Amino acid sequence: MLQDKSGVLLVNIGTPEAPTKTAIKKYLKQFLSDQRIIDIPRWLWLPLLHLIILPTRSRRLVQLYTSIWMNQGSPLIVYSQRQCYELSKKLDIPVALGMSYGNPSLKSALDILVRQKKVKRLIILPLFPQFSCATAGAVWDGVHKVFSGYRSIPSVYFIRDYAQNPTYIAALKASVIYSFQRYGTPDLLIVSFHGIPKRFVHEGDDYPERCYATFKLLINALGMNLNTAMLTFQSRFGYESWLAPYTQNTLKILPDKGIKNVHVISPGFSADCLETLEEINIQNRKIFLHAGGTHFEYIQALNVNEAHIKMMKELVTPFF
Repeated sequence: MLQDKSGVLLVNIGTPEAPTKTAIKKYLKQFLSDQRIIDIPRWLWLPLLHLIILPTRSRRLVQLYTSIWMNQGSPLIVYSQRQCYELSKKLDIPVALGMSYGNPSLKSALDILVRQKKVKRLIILPLFPQFSCATAGAVWDGVHKVFSGYRSIPSVYFIRDYAQNPTYIAALKASVIYSFQRYGTPDLLIVSFHGIPKRFVHEGDDYPERCYATFKLLINALGMNLNTAMLTFQSRFGYESWLAPYTQNTLKILPDKGIKNVHVISPGFSADCLETLEEINIQNRKIFLHAGGTHFEYIQALNVNEAHIKMMKELVTPFF
């Protein structure tokens, strides 16, 4: 009996197609309309979104995206496409890239794998190391929505997260050691994860546990402790209470405590993007130095690091 053909779907969050108000507004509309992201009642949220948030936020983000844009496009899509290409070279099965929001869409990626390549065993790898309902949960919803229009669907193997994967931790460790060797050992290593509303946690999202699991394994692997490494949360949106301590607020007060040399890593991002290249490496760098810090070093995401691609291969291989 012939074995069913396998294929891999890589998924990341998505990005505007250009650093323009029109493209950013289009992306934000899709992103902020998802109830996994903003679960305020639609009758209240949608008018606010369309009348206030989209016009103002899209205009403000033009400059921010422009500051990090690469010749080939948005860093997130550039690195994600390279990840897809490098993983496909290591596997003898089809690999496609889809984004939860924007392009390439989940539908376009699934059409390639299921309809064109005739995949019957689908391995889905959301590139979010720590599970959250707002990221991996949204991927699950998006795939289900696409499949609702298919007459035939494949067997599905969904990789929930890889927060404690040994190869992932080893790759992070190597990145930190490289930074320390090149720029000197800092007073403090800040391990910054994307935040979520605390309310999500009270409703059952185990995201903070997954972040702490990664943090603990990483600092143990580095031989560090809570005196030399600190976990924080970034990218707060809106006015409700989010996971704390906030990265930005932490960086403001560290110099007054005598901590003037920091390195920052954001392990929750599999590819560099606006939240790392602009928020961390530009905005937060300025905040720290303005507060009296003397040295700030951002440790880049794993991107197309060879160990990162090796980890992806290790994660998907058992399912085909």
